Amino acid sequence: MNPPDTATARIDAEGVLVAADGRLAIINAAAGGGDGQPLALPPIASLARLSRRLGIVIARPVTIADGDEDVGLWVRAVPADGGTRIEVSGWRPRDAAPPPIEGEADPFDAAEAQFVWESDAAMLLTAASGDLAPALIGQPLTRVFDLSADEALVPLLAAAANRTSFADQPARLASDARAVRLSARARLDAGGGFAGFAGTGRFAEDVSPEPSAQPAAFGDQFAERLDRALRTPLQRIVAHADSIGAQADGPVRAEYVDYAQDIASAARHLMGLVDDLVDLSAIERADFHVEVEPIDLADVTRRAAGLLSVRAANAEVRIDRPALGETLPAIGEFRRALQILVNLIGNAVRYSPRSGSVWLRLDREGATVSVTVADQGRGIAYEDQARIFDKFGRVDPTEPGGNGLGLYIARRLARAMGGDVSVESEPGQGARFTLTLPTDPNSVRPE
Repeated sequence: MNPPDTATARIDAEGVLVAADGRLAIINAAAGGGDGQPLALPPIASLARLSRRLGIVIARPVTIADGDEDVGLWVRAVPADGGTRIEVSGWRPRDAAPPPIEGEADPFDAAEAQFVWESDAAMLLTAASGDLAPALIGQPLTRVFDLSADEALVPLLAAAANRTSFADQPARLASDARAVRLSARARLDAGGGFAGFAGTGRFAEDVSPEPSAQPAAFGDQFAERLDRALRTPLQRIVAHADSIGAQADGPVRAEYVDYAQDIASAARHLMGLVDDLVDLSAIERADFHVEVEPIDLADVTRRAAGLLSVRAANAEVRIDRPALGETLPAIGEFRRALQILVNLIGNAVRYSPRSGSVWLRLDREGATVSVTVADQGRGIAYEDQARIFDKFGRVDPTEPGGNGLGLYIARRLARAMGGDVSVESEPGQGARFTLTLPTDPNSVRPE
């Protein structure tokens, strides 16, 4: 049964109202409509057409006239039986602008706006003006604005997760790379959930950071708050995007499958960044330590390869892992050794060509054991081999994927266990990363 404030309607494939109930039927009749006629409420009719044309559920805020008053609604359009089912709730007077959420410090200021934009809860652009072409409506925000920089993604997703405003966020128009600054207020649906953004933008001076500028240190509180604020919302974003991409609730158009995959990929990238920042905060504390315990490095290597088997299969890369039954006793912390090898093998898969192979080789030498991860990628120039282990160090910052923290964290963890991570490579001949660990617990002397 629908909540008391919810009204419904059914619209056929031609946009003709089949039936309506509740307050929706009353307002539609007052506007000159009725059963057997086109819906007389243009914003809701437009949403129904869009949902029917795309073949997907669409939910977003809508404003309609109710006598002399504008009313804000939450409208959900669901394709059904060749037509559309409409569910309408909310029914509150429409303010000139969404009010700040109670208790929120609202930095939103539209005084200097050069364009305005709105999105729905799925981060699709629903309104645009100024230099934002109307043709962009329906596109994901990540297609309208270039938010690839991590510092730009965090405020947007954090604001969505916490139903807050954000202001003066750097981004670029994806169409022409012009620098912009974005601000927005979160909108809420009738149940208090996130319903999208009402935003503004202005063009900004394109100032690149000084090459010598160093990233600010991340404190423990920052990492903990970031983890709490983003992990669960990001997991939900990934789950919903994967569901759309897999067409679990019914077929959708091919471009929306692509959008869903883009959203899931961006969210997974950000989850990886959150993990890395939490690790970075931990390993740079003075009291950081690892557990000293016996482990089987061969088993850890097989497990790491198994965790990456789906990614490797999708990339058409073969992982040649240690044989079952092969052992390599070592001293270290199991989960940290696994973390290092997932990073090294994941990098090798990423940089390997299709139909390529990644080799995992075990070795013993004196009081140390090692596993080498070798790929068939393009290799790393000698002058770049030290830099890739620096914090935020990347050979090509424009290359998609990665954030310059994985190898830095891997080496710090290995050295905390009394081992190391090293690289050998030549351009055009792939790269070989080697994790070494001690076999004697008394030899563990963290850096």
